Amino acid sequence: MNIILKTKVKGNYKEIMQRFDKELFLALAPPFPKIELVNFTGSKKGDKVHIKFLAPVNSEWVSDITADHEDETESYFIDEGTTLPWPLKFWKHKHIVRKIDENHSEIIDDITFKGVNGLISLFMYPALYIGFGMRKPIYCRYFGA
Repeated sequence: MNIILKTKVKGNYKEIMQRFDKELFLALAPPFPKIELVNFTGSKKGDKVHIKFLAPVNSEWVSDITADHEDETESYFIDEGTTLPWPLKFWKHKHIVRKIDENHSEIIDDITFKGVNGLISLFMYPALYIGFGMRKPIYCRYFGA
């Protein structure tokens, strides 16, 4: 399944992408479920993000940054889940920052996921859509709207 969320923000797309760091990652973390950031090495190919869910169930999520790119119109990086909490079976998240003009950009969360079966994927869709939709106001506060 695929979810695409777009948020317009102030700032040059290259400068915004440089701010996709540990601080922003923690600002984007939802209030529930409670997580602990075990490791965050960055947003470039070869980097890794490891989180531990503390409640309601202990589980872990590890994503590898498998690609990054920058050109005249956009920057992006892709994280792919290598260790996923149940009921996720597949995870690929492309974080795109696209140039609108010199002072405005659009952040695009392009998420592809699969649950352990089709029915679980359908049930996960609204929860993930809402959960990642909560990032929109955070992006706007963090970067300006």
